[in-house]
Amino acid sequence: MSTPKTGGQLVVDLLRSFGVEYVFGVVGGQTLAITDAIIDTPGIQLVHTRHENAAAVMMDAYGRLTGKPAACISTTGPGATNLITGVGGAYRDSSPGFVLTCNNNGENIHKDDAQNADHVELMRPLVKYSRLVAHASSLKQAMEEAYINAVTGNPGPVHLDFARDTIEGEIANPPSVPAVHPSRAWVSERPSANPVALAGVAERVLAARRPVIWLGNGGNRARAADDVLALADALGIPVVTTFNGIGAVPTTHPLVFGAASRMGTTLSGDVLAEADLVLALGNSLNAVSTTRWRRELPEIVQVDVDPTMIGRYYSEITQGVVSDLGSFARDLVTAVGDEADAARLGRSEWIASLTKARTVWWQGSDVADQNARGALSPADIVRSLREVTPEDTLLIPDAGNPGVWSFLWEISTPYSYIKPVGFGNMGFALPSAIAAALIDPARPVLALIGDGSLGMSLGELETLARVGGNVCVVVLNDSSYGNIRQEQELHFDGRTIGVDFGAADYGMAARAMGVDGEVITSLSALRQRVAEAFAGGRPTVIDVPIDRDVNAWTFPSFVARRKDG
Repeated sequence: MSTPKTGGQLVVDLLRSFGVEYVFGVVGGQTLAITDAIIDTPGIQLVHTRHENAAAVMMDAYGRLTGKPAACISTTGPGATNLITGVGGAYRDSSPGFVLTCNNNGENIHKDDAQNADHVELMRPLVKYSRLVAHASSLKQAMEEAYINAVTGNPGPVHLDFARDTIEGEIANPPSVPAVHPSRAWVSERPSANPVALAGVAERVLAARRPVIWLGNGGNRARAADDVLALADALGIPVVTTFNGIGAVPTTHPLVFGAASRMGTTLSGDVLAEADLVLALGNSLNAVSTTRWRRELPEIVQVDVDPTMIGRYYSEITQGVVSDLGSFARDLVTAVGDEADAARLGRSEWIASLTKARTVWWQGSDVADQNARGALSPADIVRSLREVTPEDTLLIPDAGNPGVWSFLWEISTPYSYIKPVGFGNMGFALPSAIAAALIDPARPVLALIGDGSLGMSLGELETLARVGGNVCVVVLNDSSYGNIRQEQELHFDGRTIGVDFGAADYGMAARAMGVDGEVITSLSALRQRVAEAFAGGRPTVIDVPIDRDVNAWTFPSFVARRKDG
């Protein structure tokens, strides 16, 4: 006979059994049976935020950075709806996590009770699994099913909506919960490629004159950098990434040539344009990558752990392989065997020409004036920041122009970059930086954020002050929604609407919330202050006014030389 416990305590015990270390959220009356149980449960802690969206983003960032689920929690109605944007970001960028909403008593759900909302239907389009749990006898099975959905196949968030009386009520004879759930022993297993399919791919790769590896977000999720680069090295194949694949391989590797996307680089676009075979590894070939499917591509070998992602687009020229990316890359090297040397030699002249082009491309964004003052070029800011930040710095650009300018950031350590791509949800960088600080308080984290996105997450500066960490927030401040303003200027004869703000001092705002902050208007001072911030290991906000005329849409390094479609 087991000791009685509440449904809320059973939920927390199961979260710990699944390895969940953090629950992010805003407490409310309906959440208390769960959040109170956290107090007495070793190994799991609640981190409260100023807004539920930040809690969902922190869950997302934790999943991206560790491959393990965290949880976010909210009360009913507006608490749940405030989670949705951050949950959508996790879903579209394949990050595992538990989304826990706490509803009214079961008998009153779907009635006109306070803050009533159908959480399951609200969440369903943006999670892998969504379920109401209104009976204590279903708690364990529902959470086990949700966990397996979150971390297997293409990972993503899962949603459980708990009736209040289900988690507040006492369970006389609760099920036993192991300290380490047995599902954790097998959920990380991934399929290997069919040998016949692999042999066919080997023949095609050897026959191709200019094959290209186009690596997507699956490379990050699979932690496949070493295996993918070993494949590229063995066969002399250049690698480009998708926007969401940035960070999956170091950009400093001799065979890596940047990111190709809707606003990719001229260099990566040229590499793809010259290809006669594309190995799309963990790459869904979505709209962002393919300029809404107008990009002309040669024949494709698409490899993904999830078969439903293969052949959705470009199906008529696609050969699909269902496999983990790491095992596929290793097995392909084995399959080509001794023939790899001749293939690599045959591509050496092409690789040499691409290497020269890459040098020229980087020279195109060299900082002309190291001591520039006033409103600074965001390109100069990014290049200067890279000079003074530690090699293993985690870069977190927010949505919009910060992400575009991050094409100019050199990555020497894989998995040291995260950004909201599929959902493009603003207000991502600051909460994500806080999550990163919880994972490793000593790791240097640079959040590159526009003033528009910071305005949507400003309250989380207090959360950052409370959590701490080696976090430097650099605000690219143009007093506007810069990416949309620049698009209007480009396509609407210079006319703009709904994009400009009054002046704001975000250094002062940071200090008001307990974080060191200041405004800096010269490149030399910026380099010095960022270096000092990381050496000090404390959160810092640096507000940098930027030149509004340096347009991300027309910046020469990002404008394609070839017309797609």
